[in-house]
Parts: sequence; C-alpha cells; structure tokens
Amino acid sequence: MNASESGTTAVSTVGFKRTVAAYVSLTKPRVMELLLAVTIPTMFLAQEGVPNLWLVLAVLIGGMMSAGSAGSFNCYIDRDIDRLMNRTKGRPLVTGEITDKQALIFSWALAVISTMWFLLFTNLLAASLSVSAIAFYVIVYSLVLKRRTPQNIVWGGAAGGFPVLIGWAAVTGSLSWAPVILFLIIFLWTPPHYWPLSWRYREDYKNANVPMLTVVRGRVTVGLQIVLYAWATVAATLLLVPVADMGWIYTAVALVAGAWFIVESHLLYSRALRQIDPKPMRLFHFSNGYLSVIFLAVAIDALLPF
Repeated sequence: MNASESGTTAVSTVGFKRTVAAYVSLTKPRVMELLLAVTIPTMFLAQEGVPNLWLVLAVLIGGMMSAGSAGSFNCYIDRDIDRLMNRTKGRPLVTGEITDKQALIFSWALAVISTMWFLLFTNLLAASLSVSAIAFYVIVYSLVLKRRTPQNIVWGGAAGGFPVLIGWAAVTGSLSWAPVILFLIIFLWTPPHYWPLSWRYREDYKNANVPMLTVVRGRVTVGLQIVLYAWATVAATLLLVPVADMGWIYTAVALVAGAWFIVESHLLYSRALRQIDPKPMRLFHFSNGYLSVIFLAVAIDALLPF
C-alpha cells in the first residue's frame, strides 16, 4: 500500500467513525443511560431477587433502541430550533453530518427493530409499552406540547417513566401498583430535574421561542414549582414502601436522600427570592444522583431476605 492509499484509508476510517458518532448522538445517549439505569432495579423488584440475566440484557438492548428511536425522532422534529440554541447547535442535523432523510429512516428503523425485538425476546405487553413510549414522546411531547405550553416538560416526564413499566412487564407479563408508583416517581422528578437545566439555558429557549416555564415565568414562580415537585417526588418514593413492601434500607435511603433533595430545592428557591444567582446546575446534577440512589436502593432492597 502506497502513501496515497494509506492516507485515503485513514480518512475513510475517520469519516466512518464520525458518521457512527453522529448517529449515536441522534439517540441522545445521556438521556438513554439514565432511563436504562432505572429499568434494571425495577426488574429486580419485579422478580423479588435477581431476574434472568438474559432477559435483563434483552430489555436493555431493546430499551436502548426504543429510547434511541424516540431521541432521534425528537432531533428530527426539533432541527429548526436546535439551529437557534447554543446548547444544541452541534447536533448532527444542524451541522449537516446527517441529512434529514437519513435521520428519519434511522428513527423509523430503530422503532421497528425495537418493537420486533421486544416481541421476540420479552412479551406483547412490553413491546406495546415500548411503542407507546415512542409515540408519547414523539407525538404528545415533541409535536404537540413542547412548543405550545410551559407545562411541556411536566408531561414529557411521562415518557421518561415508561422504561420502568417495560422492565416490570418483561419480568411479570403484567403491571401492578408498584411499577405505577415507580412511574410516578420519575414523572414527578422530571420537572425539578429539568427546569434547573432550562433555567441555565433560558436565553436559548427564549431565542428559539420555546415556552419553557423558565422563559414565561419569573424566578420565584419557577423556584416554588421546583420545591413543590421535589416534595411530591419524595412523597411518591415513600408511597412505594407500603405498596411494594419495601424494607428498611430503601426506606432509610428514601428518607435521607429525599430530605437532601428537598433542602437543595429550597436553597434554589431561597436564592431566587433573594434575587441572587440560583445556581440551577447544582440542583440539576444533584437530581441525577438522587434518582440513581433511589433506584439503586430499590435493587438492593429486592435482594435482601427481610
């Protein structure tokens, strides 16, 4: 191989890696990671112990494709506003690394394959919930609510709760009150998690004409809403104790972590009242850890004999 051929191969390799990275970016992998992190503990609770590891793997693979499909569809739908926001102007549909047609084909392919995957390796209920999750996120949130109401992210949180329903259904073939409470936890957690992020990027959303609560309401109002949803989230985590017969480890974690979550939300609200920097990203990052700790406690509690 001469130098020219070697150079062409290197360029091709780099181009291939950039293309793969661009497609992965379409799936919103950071959001996907968080969703999958709540699915596994849910499966442990549904099994009341260690679930079939092949089933866990199947649900994770199917969940990655399902969530990736929803994220990719969202990138396609939001490509116009992504061009106006500093936070999203590096997305592949904005930079031109992937065309609109390619993104749409990719989104549909992931949706179809994930559905077939769940049907083949889990059950009809899990597959149906996967389809519902994609449809809800794409149609209800992305197409209908996001650009029309400041309550967009509240209802967007419902899409984030579907993975726990899918995980439970994959193990048991049915649903009960326990997965509904887990769904409720994620639904209520989403606003105090995402509003601080939208607070940080308020000008971006304002320039893109997206009516996030942080754009259309003042700091004090947003801070109060965050506090109320934080309290509601913690209440939902405690409601799981009698519903799912949780043990002392989960109960202790829910109380301690929940108290900390509430304190952090009140600190943000206090800073908003005093008209100083509310430091929203502090609560945003903390909320990620809070949800992870709660669901880790769910898994640990399910493994204990008492």
